[in-house]
Amino acid sequence: MPVLVAAAVVVRDGRILLTKRPPRGHLASMWEFPGGKLEPDESPEAAVVRECREEIDVEIRVVDILDATYHRYESRTVLVLFYECELVSGEVRHVGVEEHVWVSPAELDHYELPAADLNVVKKLRKRAP
Repeated sequence: MPVLVAAAVVVRDGRILLTKRPPRGHLASMWEFPGGKLEPDESPEAAVVRECREEIDVEIRVVDILDATYHRYESRTVLVLFYECELVSGEVRHVGVEEHVWVSPAELDHYELPAADLNVVKKLRKRAP
């Protein structure tokens, strides 16, 4: 059974938010779109809002589903639902992440992202002006 994950693709002024995972655990120190695993009986939309509140102390609003990716890592299989989101309030704080950056779609290639994120990166680059 895959682990169900919800991820926020937060865009502000044409730039996309990436956060860096902690230096230990699964996908240590990789860059990613903020988000995380769903709690029991939690919708993916609620999970992505909760995870952004817990990990980076911002309030977001889900706009639409952007992509869904099924990926098998060596240690687990994931189904990641990527949501296009707006930043409603707050400034990013590093509560559960090491760092954050706001990058243009063209700059996404400069960051080491998990394999499950690569399809959505392609979509974001295609949509960029």
